[in-house]
Amino acid sequence: MVPPERRRRSTQRDIARRAGVSQATVSLVISGGAASDQIAEPTRQAVLAAAEELGYAANVAARSLKGGRNRLLGLYTFESVFPTDQRDFYYPFLLGVEEETARQGYDLLLFCSGGAASGAPGAERSIYVGGTNRLKIADGCVLLGRNVRREELSALVREDFPIVFVGRREVDDGELSYVAADYVSATAALVAELARLGHRRILYLRALEDSEPTRDREEGYRRGLAEAGLVADEALIRSLTDPAELTAERLAGWIGELGITALLVEPTEDNRLTEALATMAGTRRVRFPEDCSLALLGDPPSWTPESRNWTRFSLPRARMAGEAVRVLVELLDQESPEPRRLTVPCAFVPGDSIGPVPTGGGRTRT
Repeated sequence: MVPPERRRRSTQRDIARRAGVSQATVSLVISGGAASDQIAEPTRQAVLAAAEELGYAANVAARSLKGGRNRLLGLYTFESVFPTDQRDFYYPFLLGVEEETARQGYDLLLFCSGGAASGAPGAERSIYVGGTNRLKIADGCVLLGRNVRREELSALVREDFPIVFVGRREVDDGELSYVAADYVSATAALVAELARLGHRRILYLRALEDSEPTRDREEGYRRGLAEAGLVADEALIRSLTDPAELTAERLAGWIGELGITALLVEPTEDNRLTEALATMAGTRRVRFPEDCSLALLGDPPSWTPESRNWTRFSLPRARMAGEAVRVLVELLDQESPEPRRLTVPCAFVPGDSIGPVPTGGGRTRT
């Protein structure tokens, strides 16, 4: 679907033209203070109607500030992402946002409350509590999280409120600015490395949800195969409803029935999948890389010194977050900002779970 043409953000001058009044009159009406009482009711209604037609929404916190800025950037998370320690997956994102916000001379406002009025644990979060965009306390906002509410992203685009998402996100009725990891190139590079080691039957175990990062990884998988001169076999693209389904018996079956010698795995947002892999390796029923090479398409959700050093690529999380802040500030400095899309390279982590094709083509131990 072709996104609609990007609109310039409406101003009080636009409202004045539409309503046929002075900009000073518009300012008085929009301010809503005691001085607005001197405006005749028909005029006030005409101004409010024009503001609604133009999609104008005032930033309450910035009304009295010179230049319309309050030097506040927001960070909104669609789910709880507060890290328990520095090994947490989201920690580098939060650190990158905080450091770059300070470097840009802004203060940071963290939006973290639940959307439900009760504020009960697990309540679904919402930007539009009571129908009002509460992010507008800030000049603009960085957004973060896997489980996004697409209808709210679309509403933000329609409002032309300055936002930058950390990660690629798309909406049907507009364009978002984002800073994303280059999953396509990173996945293709892992396929190339496996092909260099002699692997020809590489199974891709994708996430069940059809998210943008998953689609990017699949594109990279197919590109890597094509560049290595290999034909994509649709039977080698699988997904699991539950990470617990990935057992030594199932993988042994794939090795025997499909002839695979390598496995690419998209990590889940919790530790269940990597724990299943560690358990599998512990049984010695399938050994990595002696019986089958295995690489992760991204970082495990958390890591400890005791964790297996899986071969993988690592997301530049702090850099992505910092770039998102820089892009947001650039958008704020432009009178008619256009959406910005940046991709940041991932880093290859050698690990110890891939190697040459096993002798015999990948037969498992009995």
